[in-house]
Amino acid sequence: MKAADVRAKTSDELKTELVGLKKEQFNLRFQRAGGQLENTTRVRVIRRDIARIRTILNERHRAQSAKTGA
Repeated sequence: MKAADVRAKTSDELKTELVGLKKEQFNLRFQRAGGQLENTTRVRVIRRDIARIRTILNERHRAQSAKTGA
């Protein structure tokens, strides 16, 4: 997922995407612990996508706070 793709989505869409990625990360963690994980690079990709979404959401939150003066 590219940052431009993330920025094109609304905050609600990003939050639902974040929930889905967290669930996938949870499942991958169990697969790795059980020795069943085949695609090890997927863990890294998921972790970075989560960080990317959280960063964009945080930027939007800060921009909103700056507008309201809070």
